Amino acid sequence: MKIAFVVNDIKTEVPAYTTIRLAMAAVNRGHEAWLISIGDLAYDSDELIRARAHAAPRERYKNTETYLAGLQGPESRRERITVSDLDVLMLRNDPAQDRTSRPWAQTAGIIFGRMAKYHGVVVLNDPDGLATAMNKSYFQLFPAEVRPTTIITRDRKEIRQFVEEQGGRAVLKPLSGSGGEGVFLLTREMLPNLNQMVEAISRDGYVIAQEYLEAAQDGDLRLFLMNGVPLRYKGRYAAFRRLRTGEDMRSNIHAGGQKAAAEITDAHLRIAEIVRPKLVKDGMFLVGLDIVGDKLMEINVFSPGGLGSARKFEKVNFAQGVVEALERKVEYMKFYRRNFDNVAMSTL
Repeated sequence: MKIAFVVNDIKTEVPAYTTIRLAMAAVNRGHEAWLISIGDLAYDSDELIRARAHAAPRERYKNTETYLAGLQGPESRRERITVSDLDVLMLRNDPAQDRTSRPWAQTAGIIFGRMAKYHGVVVLNDPDGLATAMNKSYFQLFPAEVRPTTIITRDRKEIRQFVEEQGGRAVLKPLSGSGGEGVFLLTREMLPNLNQMVEAISRDGYVIAQEYLEAAQDGDLRLFLMNGVPLRYKGRYAAFRRLRTGEDMRSNIHAGGQKAAAEITDAHLRIAEIVRPKLVKDGMFLVGLDIVGDKLMEINVFSPGGLGSARKFEKVNFAQGVVEALERKVEYMKFYRRNFDNVAMSTL
């Protein structure tokens, strides 16, 4: 299998990233794995997509540190590859990271991913699905029973009224962004500062005002879904908890949260089942659900991370399970195309 992973920038990848774990797992299973920085994709005059790509030396790797060193170091293979020669193209760049510094890069993966898909490459997550999920409004397209009560507006009066309706407490965050950036917990005592908060958040667009869930005091749970169902490998679920520390309401790891083992309940599985139909319809192969209590706080579809954290607590290499699923997907596509071509020829 020939597979490539599109990332924001190869130079900024670190060993703990899920993308690096997936690429290393592919190499260790004997596949050809490339990494492509988002700015290294190109559309040539022969109407094919090509990319300046990096691959680690061909060998087996025991850890992601060694693999990434081989990928970024002087021994790495650096070639201009033809994307249509790939079996799988995984779009793992996070548009939110480029929102300010490189706005042109936000949609590049989707644009080139669509072209690659046209040429028969399996593109994951599906670029058409990702196009609908460019901001947090995508979350509002899922059934209301699993979502906190929410409004999206730039009007301060509407936000103030919403906060009052929620008993004087709500969460404010930008429509675009990730990793807990620009997230505020607004209480009745802080209402005099509402204008400043809204001004800070709305500088880059719309404001989301959301019901505060009391269960958030206990942190949240990241549960991976693959092909619309909870990712389970060797009998273990790919999941972990993120706990708040101190007074910070955010449980994101780079916002100060701590990790812990997760216990998957019927409530978690029910949420996964409710969102499954739309995720499958939108071609979301690998996603991360952030769950608080019995509510879904966020759906991560661009570059869901944390497979390493899940492995730490569950003692299972979930990246290998994902690569095995990709192998099956590629074999199915080859079988389908072969038989489809035979049927087409028989009608001539």
